[in-house]
Amino acid sequence: MAIKLGILDQSLRFEGETATDAFRHTLEIARLAEKLGYERFWVSEHHDSSHAAGSSPEVLIAYLLAKTERIRIGSGGVMLQHYSPYKVAENFNVLAALAPGRVELGIGRAPGGLPNSTKALQKGVTDPAPLSEKLAELELYLHDRLPKDHPLYGLKAYPAVDRPAELYVLGTSVASAELAAAAGHPYVFALFINGDIGTAEAAFAAYRSRFNGSGEAAPRPIAALSVVAAETDAEAEELAGAIKNVKIRLESGRTITVSTVEHAEEFGRQTDEPYTIEIQEANVTKGSKNTVRARLLELAERLGVEEFIVTAAVKDFEKRKRSFELLKEAFSELPAGAGERA
Repeated sequence: MAIKLGILDQSLRFEGETATDAFRHTLEIARLAEKLGYERFWVSEHHDSSHAAGSSPEVLIAYLLAKTERIRIGSGGVMLQHYSPYKVAENFNVLAALAPGRVELGIGRAPGGLPNSTKALQKGVTDPAPLSEKLAELELYLHDRLPKDHPLYGLKAYPAVDRPAELYVLGTSVASAELAAAAGHPYVFALFINGDIGTAEAAFAAYRSRFNGSGEAAPRPIAALSVVAAETDAEAEELAGAIKNVKIRLESGRTITVSTVEHAEEFGRQTDEPYTIEIQEANVTKGSKNTVRARLLELAERLGVEEFIVTAAVKDFEKRKRSFELLKEAFSELPAGAGERA
């Protein structure tokens, strides 16, 4: 199968911009993605972040669906640990009723913010459960399949829809891959967060070997990564140079990737435990369209994937748009069969 491409947009607000600017850019890229023929356009969920405006993907998805016509729009992803599966199912059934066949529901494992925002989101939430249980219950509500022995049997997540949002599991570890495999859902490994290619390989291997799909369902491994395409390799190198990964390592053993050193320091302060901060060059696939195409085809072969979801944290908005244009051109110009895996 030929390589498929989608876009993840984080509604980033750069210096001198407002949240309104960030969302205007998100809409413009969504419309561009539809025009260029991208498969999907996803938006993220971040909390208590002045850098990322997208705190409510459901609201933003509704707006984007109304402003586009064909492209699939989804979440990358909803942080289900904070919410009731029933309410998430209701939200996405409304979206699916508004735009049948165009809505996708990516579920994330990370908190999506600082410890205090997690506390605020979960305040008043009762009956905590592991993510695996919440994911399974969400699927039951989406497809109206609560079993008779379920304590809430008969409850429905209205509105009823013929084509519920398709579920995707997002993650950066073997554990998340195993969760996706057990549930029989497509799996997205976020290389732009965890750039360890060995971990990605292990995660995809676990996903394929343990996949438990029903009927004709087959594993759908997808890689999400940061891509910067430009007119020349040198220009791409310059644009990508400002993209960094900031990791905070807590004494308890947790490692969290955030956007800025200030964000990391605040995270450590709110956890009230010793921590260290590490600034790394971000794992960015960068270069001219020919260079980027070659590297993505190599990565597709190595990871065994046929789909990519790309993000580009380029401050210059026109350069960001151009990056998506060049990437699509790169794969549109492939000779017949050249983008296919053996």
